[in-house]
Amino acid sequence: MLPSKKFTWATAIVYLLLVLGSLVVLYPFAYMLMNSVKLGPEILNSPTSLPTKLTLTGFQGVFATLNMLLLFKNSLILALSITFLNTFLSAMAGYAIAKIPFPGRKQIFGFMLATMMIPGVLFLIPTYVMMYRLGWVGHFYALIIPSAISVYNIFLIRQFVIGIPNEQIEAARLDGANDIHIFTAIILPLSRPVLATVAILSFIGSWNDFLGPLLYLNKPETWTVQLGLYQFQSSITGENLQQLWASMVMVTLPLVLVYFLLQDQFIKAFANVSFK
Repeated sequence: MLPSKKFTWATAIVYLLLVLGSLVVLYPFAYMLMNSVKLGPEILNSPTSLPTKLTLTGFQGVFATLNMLLLFKNSLILALSITFLNTFLSAMAGYAIAKIPFPGRKQIFGFMLATMMIPGVLFLIPTYVMMYRLGWVGHFYALIIPSAISVYNIFLIRQFVIGIPNEQIEAARLDGANDIHIFTAIILPLSRPVLATVAILSFIGSWNDFLGPLLYLNKPETWTVQLGLYQFQSSITGENLQQLWASMVMVTLPLVLVYFLLQDQFIKAFANVSFK
């Protein structure tokens, strides 16, 4: 029988801080859910109190006013495309920089890291001009292609892949495996935690993106949930305020589900990152 851990005040303080931190994190979600099932006047008069009567008129109003299925479909097309391309391409680049010795590898990696110090806002105008000349304005290509690679994700995967023993890769090479086979059969399975982390970050970033769709998606049939709800909120009156909270719940729910499904891999990734 394993001995029980001795209770100490330090342990109690740690658990107390964790509980307080959990309450701070969960309170906004509880507040949002609570107001989404209230009526508009009750939200205005008592925004922090529990609802006197549960109602789903906010969700019904959102579906009646907006084509939510189309908005969700557009957002999912963008988010899933960007997530897949960014995760796969970043994994290829991270593996090459971490495990394939080629001339100038360190210099290229250093240059890539240096680009992270340049504010992204400086690229808005030249990127828009490029997308316009390519004829991609109004199409999903203008958002998917520039987001298909991320230096930060390459850095994160590279730091993880460095921790994979070289002996496994050398043994595969002795058996006649090429880099493509090593990447697909060894690197990808062993890198599942960091790949899940990159997928979470990419999905959340693309799902929450507002500026990109605002710049490039100029047709209502291509709008994402963020852009559609931005146009929607300006028409919401005080008595229909529950529709705004209901829409916020609907937008946030996919992000919460993705994180909770992959949270174990997310933690493993940062626990195994090497700082070489």
